[in-house]
Amino acid sequence: MASTSLQSSGSTVEADKESQNCALSEDKGMPTQNTELDAILPTVSLSLPREISLVIVICSAQFLALAGLAQSIAPLHVIGQSFGTSDAGELSWFPAAYSLTVGCFILPAGRWGDIFGHKRLLIIGYAWFGLWSLVAGFSVWSRSQIFFDICRALQGIGPAILLPNGIAILARTYPPGPRKEMVLSLFGAAAPTGFVMSGVFSGIFAEFAWWPWSYWVHGITLFVLAVLSISVVPVDELLTTKWSIADLDLAGTVVGISGLVLFNFAWNEGPVNGWQVAYVPVLLVVGIILLSVFVYLEFKLVKNPLLPLSAFMLDTSLVFGCISTGWASFGIWVFYFWQFLEVVRGDSILQAAAEMCPAAISGAIAVVVTGLLISRMSSGSIMTIAMVAFCVGITLVATNPADRTYWAQLFLSPIITSWGMDMSFPAGVIVLSNHMPRHQQGIAASMVNTVVNYSISIGIGMAGTAERYVKQDGADILGGYRAALYVGIGLDVLGFCLALCLMFLQSRVKKARSTATAKEPGQV
Repeated sequence: MASTSLQSSGSTVEADKESQNCALSEDKGMPTQNTELDAILPTVSLSLPREISLVIVICSAQFLALAGLAQSIAPLHVIGQSFGTSDAGELSWFPAAYSLTVGCFILPAGRWGDIFGHKRLLIIGYAWFGLWSLVAGFSVWSRSQIFFDICRALQGIGPAILLPNGIAILARTYPPGPRKEMVLSLFGAAAPTGFVMSGVFSGIFAEFAWWPWSYWVHGITLFVLAVLSISVVPVDELLTTKWSIADLDLAGTVVGISGLVLFNFAWNEGPVNGWQVAYVPVLLVVGIILLSVFVYLEFKLVKNPLLPLSAFMLDTSLVFGCISTGWASFGIWVFYFWQFLEVVRGDSILQAAAEMCPAAISGAIAVVVTGLLISRMSSGSIMTIAMVAFCVGITLVATNPADRTYWAQLFLSPIITSWGMDMSFPAGVIVLSNHMPRHQQGIAASMVNTVVNYSISIGIGMAGTAERYVKQDGADILGGYRAALYVGIGLDVLGFCLALCLMFLQSRVKKARSTATAKEPGQV
């Protein structure tokens, strides 16, 4: 990776590209990126060693965020035994509580970074993530599953702070172009690698030592990265020196987070205690009301909303739809793939982790291919391929007979699914990042990550409901798992239809632009 220092001629080329991007945005009816703040944002110059270190530190945020998810999925039943529970609904809260807060707090965390500095928030995020990873490990002595769930929820705030600010640092460091696309693809590729590596080490600790050690090692690693961030990450050259409480959008933050938490809690609690329990539908309705109030505040009353209207064009809305359905399906796939291996097939934790390893290898290939395709294909085409990958991967698990060899279908499932992850995430980030000015890259990054992580938690809740009513109190465990996986397939089909709409829309826009250009007089 060459240095990001730009020569004078290179600066001219990038300036021309920036102008072309702005003109393109105007053609689409999108806001231009030549704002006053963007004009004074300096170009960051890094030496080769520091650039490599920066990419490693930032990508570690994505790596460890997915590692945190795998910490509770791989040794799920071992952790449950420590807290005296084997109920599927209660066990599902171990990963769902984590994904819940990751999805809920990402959006305001991006705004905090835009105001107080992305580097500062990155350091705080690593430190917070490390602290609650340690506490989650120590919670084993509490013998309380609820306390562990609370620790997992607080742990999830760490990656919620890290992810949008990490992407914003990369987006500010790299101008639009193939280099930026490849770096963001590397960031996305860290997800399957982090999940697989965490699954392996969590399995090793659970089988040969003690499962809390995976949380303690995780926490120590995060503290090390917090220290490294101080020297590796460039200083924020432009901070909002004049800001007010209105810039934080406290009303939107409180109402939005409350609505997301209540809706998600009710959605995931329904499969545990049943939808007939009074507080479940009540909290669900209250959550929906709060979310409606949040939308009204953001689009009607707030001067500096967390959700800028400029982000909600038709194409970006379709991208959000694809990401939400695809990653909800991924959450279902990753949870029930492990259950299929460990419960139905009787594989050990370590064996199941080894059977997930093809995802890391395939993901490494996918990230390189995606980085090359992003500049050559439309985001609609990339999203369509990603939705197909998600759908095929989960279908292979849902239709796999319990006694069939691993090498027939289960081996292919993680290989194919990782392409859905590594194609949809960078494509979504780049599309939204190019819609937003450079001084709002934290908001752009946070919106994509909000959809990704919140969808994972919602997807698990939807699948848990299907599993609960099909498995008949444990009489048909395999049938319950398959019902949950079929929910994921349905979500992927919906995502595929949205991706086709996006691809059709973009082809129409491209054709209209080409026709308009051909009719302009004086063209050479």
